[in-house]
Amino acid sequence: MADFFPTLVYALCFATSSMCAWLLARSYWKSSARLLMWSAACFIFLAASNLVVILDILVIPDVDLRIYRLTLSLSAVLTLLFGFIWDLERDRG
Repeated sequence: MADFFPTLVYALCFATSSMCAWLLARSYWKSSARLLMWSAACFIFLAASNLVVILDILVIPDVDLRIYRLTLSLSAVLTLLFGFIWDLERDRG
């Protein structure tokens, strides 16, 4: 029973970030607002990071995938930051 709740939390985190990515991408396809595209890309990286968490902790616990998790999380933040800066510069020019 003690292993059930961490598994449930990791699965829900993955499902939530995947659903956010899908909803943001769908909204981008309908409206073509570039901020939605950058946000969707960010959540795709976050969903991938959550998937690696599941693999790291639950599926293959003897292999350390921490560097991949952190790299994907950093990629998510940098993608959103790049999108903010790109759109700000684009709107000014």
